[in-house]
Amino acid sequence: MASWSAKNATEAFLRTLKMGKRRMEPNTVEFIAALAAGNNAQLMVMACAATAGSATLSLVAAAHQTGGRAVCILRGLNELDASRKTLDRYADLVEFAIGDAWILLQNHYKFADFVIVDCKMDEYKAVLVAAQEGMNKKGGLIVGYNALNCSGLWWGNLSLKPHFLPIGEGLMVIKIPENEKVKKKSHWVIEVDKCTGEEHVYRITSPKTN
Repeated sequence: MASWSAKNATEAFLRTLKMGKRRMEPNTVEFIAALAAGNNAQLMVMACAATAGSATLSLVAAAHQTGGRAVCILRGLNELDASRKTLDRYADLVEFAIGDAWILLQNHYKFADFVIVDCKMDEYKAVLVAAQEGMNKKGGLIVGYNALNCSGLWWGNLSLKPHFLPIGEGLMVIKIPENEKVKKKSHWVIEVDKCTGEEHVYRITSPKTN
């Protein structure tokens, strides 16, 4: 992800305010929009438990600001029809995908740099792990919302501890750092024994991070 952009965050926040039709508390959707846009996210994916709603609008606002894509993963055609009606004129700004979220995140959307997961999903554990695995090399942000409604949040297979934010129905934010490649840099050192005059040659290898 690129460096933080306060301008993008502010513009996305304000744009989400204008969109309306919220199903979550206002602070939640605006915070998500600002977080995605501020981090200049380019491929934003949301895994829905049911019908797309306010959280999807936050990605639409962020995508408008960053020039990125907003994708919404749904269970089936019934959810797709209901989501289009709910989002109204903003539905055309969303890319819809139908299927298992964790499979789609591992394949079609493995390059996502911002993922939202509804913790009301039965399989939210697998979705969170799939999102993290896709981000391990390039970095990104994962947001679990409706976190307070989950019976016993489970983060066992996540290598990074999430940060809980008491916003709306609860948000869990996980920042995946970019996995920088480490290159080895080596050089030769020659030492001369003052007593014997013998030369000793050593090769020293040290890690160098790009």
